[in-house]
Amino acid sequence: MRRRRAVRAMLLLLAALYGLFPVYYVTVQSLKTPEEDVFGNPFYVARPTFENYTDLFEGDEAPVRGYVIVPHVPFAIWVLNSTIVLAATVSLTLLAGVPAAYALGRLRPPGWVWWRRALLATYVVPHTILFIPIYQLIIRLGLDDSHGALVLIYTTMALPFCVWILSAYYRHLPREIEESALVEGATPARAFLRVVLPMSRNVLVAAGLFTLGTAANDFMLASIFLLDRHRQTVAAGLGVMDVSLEELVAVAGVNLASIPIVILCALFARGYVRGITAAMAEGA
Repeated sequence: MRRRRAVRAMLLLLAALYGLFPVYYVTVQSLKTPEEDVFGNPFYVARPTFENYTDLFEGDEAPVRGYVIVPHVPFAIWVLNSTIVLAATVSLTLLAGVPAAYALGRLRPPGWVWWRRALLATYVVPHTILFIPIYQLIIRLGLDDSHGALVLIYTTMALPFCVWILSAYYRHLPREIEESALVEGATPARAFLRVVLPMSRNVLVAAGLFTLGTAANDFMLASIFLLDRHRQTVAAGLGVMDVSLEELVAVAGVNLASIPIVILCALFARGYVRGITAAMAEGA
């Protein structure tokens, strides 16, 4: 028994080290000078410097240390753009996904089983093959080079999976919960808002974090549909910086931009796990 526990503890320790190593490596790289990056130890920083972080906020015409000098947009603008896009995407996905999932899983319209399968099928389709039709649609809507284009695209990408897991949860939620509220005089809408919705907070957290991760990690779509550097998100802006041989500053930006995401995931980790577990256990 003790040997088994020791083996489990060792495996968990190895898994934790494996997961934390990228964080350590990125942090070390972000604290290096260009000279130490080329000639120093890749896993250790001898003389830490925060110049890579300060260069992120220098302004439009700030010279960048390294091989070239490339004007870049202040990092704060990219963070603000990402915040706007992510907040709008998560809000729109949940506003559209919750009613759709409730209708699909609770009311069970004709063909609801095939609707759920179709949602899952649309999610697994690679979005790279849809670039040309999506771009043509965005142009026709007049949303080219705008945050609205990214919000619509990200919502379209995340909505099928969110509706899928939410409908699985609502499908097996006991109907007596709503019936008791209706007996007390509540309307169906009020019973949903006051009873069902608070009970589904964990699965809503799971859907929201999934949507957040889908949108925050995207570089390709943001770099294609946002050409103005003042409108770019963190992922697109840092990607261009890396191509411009400003890799240390880009690494510092990646490290800094990941902090809010890590905090959100840490705060809602328990709700995320419970939500995914509840959705999958209910026959998703």
